Amino acid sequence: MSVPAAFDLTSLRAAYASGATTPREVAMEALRRAEDSRHPHVWIQRLDPDLVLSFASALPPEPTLPLHGLPFAIKDNIDLAGIPTTAACPDFAYIPTESATIVARLIAAGAIPIGKTNLDQFATGLTGTRSPYGAPECVFHPEFISGGSSSGSAVAVAAGMVTFALGTDTAGSGRVPAAFNHIVGHKPTRGLWSCRGVFPACRSLDCPTVFALSCHDAWAVLDVLAALDPGDPYSRPAPTERAAFPERFRFGVLRGSQRQFFGDTIAGELYQKSAVRLAACGGEPVEIDYAPFATAAALLYAGPWVAERRWAVGDFFNTHQDSMHPVVRQVISAAAKFDAVAGFDAQYRLAGFTQTVRGIWDKVDLLLLPTTGTIYRRDEVLADPIQLNSNLGWYTNFVNLLDLSALAVPAGFRENGLPFGVTLVAPAFHDHALLALGARFHRALGGAAGVTPVQITEQPLPPENKGGVLLAVVGAHLRGQPLNGQLTSRGARFIRQARTAACYRLYALPNTQPPKPGLVRAPGFAGPGIELEIWSLTDTAFGSFVAEVPAPMVIGSVELEDGSIVKSFLCEAYSTEGGEDVTGFGGWLAYRRSLQASA
Repeated sequence: MSVPAAFDLTSLRAAYASGATTPREVAMEALRRAEDSRHPHVWIQRLDPDLVLSFASALPPEPTLPLHGLPFAIKDNIDLAGIPTTAACPDFAYIPTESATIVARLIAAGAIPIGKTNLDQFATGLTGTRSPYGAPECVFHPEFISGGSSSGSAVAVAAGMVTFALGTDTAGSGRVPAAFNHIVGHKPTRGLWSCRGVFPACRSLDCPTVFALSCHDAWAVLDVLAALDPGDPYSRPAPTERAAFPERFRFGVLRGSQRQFFGDTIAGELYQKSAVRLAACGGEPVEIDYAPFATAAALLYAGPWVAERRWAVGDFFNTHQDSMHPVVRQVISAAAKFDAVAGFDAQYRLAGFTQTVRGIWDKVDLLLLPTTGTIYRRDEVLADPIQLNSNLGWYTNFVNLLDLSALAVPAGFRENGLPFGVTLVAPAFHDHALLALGARFHRALGGAAGVTPVQITEQPLPPENKGGVLLAVVGAHLRGQPLNGQLTSRGARFIRQARTAACYRLYALPNTQPPKPGLVRAPGFAGPGIELEIWSLTDTAFGSFVAEVPAPMVIGSVELEDGSIVKSFLCEAYSTEGGEDVTGFGGWLAYRRSLQASA
């Protein structure tokens, strides 16, 4: 057997499908790559091989799970049950009894955790130099910073140690390290991914993120993690209808007078080339006024939100100041300058910026911004840690404050071999739209991802994102079932697998051909939930499909386990008389398999 050199999703899926390798072999190879001496300071803790193999061994024999056998890394402010969470502060470490919601979902989807990665302490910084575990380096040059705070996670992906890695992003920590290591960094809409089990920086603003080699791989992670978590008060479901950019879209670019590259003229040239490349993808550049974004961005560290960082650390700040990185301690100490009046004043000012920005979104569909204006040497950052960190956040700090979604994508190289990246920014819940467009932009650039053998032009594009009506199917319209052609013939797109809320029963309806189930809402019932598939149809296709639905079936609305509502097949209650209650199987396919097994 042979483990592929490339750890991207497509390569590993093909290797598993052909029997060329196994998740156990891939997991052991990932652990071996994690010890690469060319990229030190990536890991705070690599997991014990026996533990890693236990995750691999728990996978089903067939590669049916969406992230089957993909090795991944976890930023060490995110909990993995039984493994210390340090937040890059050894004296602060604790051992969680439960994994973070996002980690648990990834493992349930087949991904294999390899270890906990290094970060700027307490996720405070954009440089990657504020950790007692060392400073991860840019994969292209050891004298330059990797970016932070999710430094180790980005390097682990860019160096080919794992398929993807979790980070977090309050000020840009899921985007800056992506730019400095020539990979994709997706910062989803705030609240779309659960923060339960994530040690906070600014709890009201925090957002888990993913680093990946391609937008295709990031899309797969997004579909697993985008779900409401009742245990996270900031969690929120996505709208029923998925946002999409028009075929001919408008994108905002910086005015010439507002382009800040901190003396890095090559970065300015690469930004201009990026605008040309995005225009070739169907866009029309429109100059926008960046002033309200920049002013809002300044509130993050120069305003009272720094007090949230002080709240997160709690009494540890008073009792263990000597245990903290001196720059992190200096940043958090600024919280003492702000009182409740200052907090409300900043919120009112932010509301004003939000209103101003709404006018800009009337003119453009998204923004094209440099991820950072420049990149710095490690010694430069150590000599001036506060100002240079502020410079790195010039184009990133406003995004969570203004409730936006963002995607960092590679955008070329400087003459000295160091990468440059741009960020696509859009209103909340444009995550799939950004990944679909980002993939086209990335493919137009070409080349390798990070320092891996993965060639972007050989990566699949994510599914087309054309919006439309989401429809849940539970029986004969599932993939591989007799009536699925009624969807595919209308151009319907499979979106994802899901499950209903607990208050639904499923019946095998009598005298139906082909055999069909009936889904019925049963208030007060607490069952396992029913497995289903969600498909997307255009408005026209949905209308023609509904016209063919025969009695006793109806199209209504069904609640999913994440709290969201989609259109779905239901049946009138009378039709279940004489039918078999198959709810306990958890889904139509499981019931049908049981019939085949007993035949």
